[in-house]
Parts: sequence; structure tokens; C-alpha cells
Amino acid sequence: MRHNNKFMATKKEIIIVGPRVLIAPDTEEKTRAGLYLPPTVKEKEEVASGLIIKTGPGYPVAEPSSLDEPWAEKKGVSYIPLQAKEGDYAIFLKKDAVEIEYEDKKYLIVPHSSILALIRTVLTEE
Repeated sequence: MRHNNKFMATKKEIIIVGPRVLIAPDTEEKTRAGLYLPPTVKEKEEVASGLIIKTGPGYPVAEPSSLDEPWAEKKGVSYIPLQAKEGDYAIFLKKDAVEIEYEDKKYLIVPHSSILALIRTVLTEE
């Protein structure tokens, strides 16, 4: 497309909906965060781990009924944000994950409620 003598480029982006996260799964037995998942856990495929790439907006919250008045300003949907953040390392229940392939890479979409633990890198001064 052409606009004001400049060419416009397009870019695709995954948008995660609701209380879900997009995870790049680990393929090794020892996680990048230094955790070791025992073979019994891996064999049963109960628990998996990976890096959180994107998060959804969170849990939708219903607007109060008082906003049904004609004079009240109506706002969009409100969300309770997720505890998980982009860049966190997640340990989650694999049975609830949905595997997708996007731009030749495999990802998992996981409900926030299926995340068991998060490892977050925090910068500190020593």
C-alpha cells in the first residue's frame, strides 16, 4: 500500500485471548531455569515447562449494573491481570495445553489456571 509517498509494511502478531499464555516449551530434561524434572514426571507427561512468550489480558470482569443508566459513560471490558508475565519461566500441567505451530515454531497455549509455578528473573543490586 502507498500512503503519503511512503510504503506501508504489514506484520503478523499472535494475540492471546483472555486468561491464557503462549509458551515456548522446553525440549530438554533440565530446564533453562536450572530445574530438573525427574524422568517419572516426564514419562507421564503430567508437567512441562517453558518460557512465556506472550500473555492474554487476564480474567474479564463484568461491568457494574449501575452503568446501564443512559447518562453513564460506558467503558470497554475490564480485566484482572495475570500473575504470569512475558519472560517468566513456567511449570504447568501439560494436559491442559494446546499445541500450535506458528512461523515454523512450536508453541503451547496454556490456561493461566494450569500454571503451577513461575520463575522470574529479577535484577538486584548487591
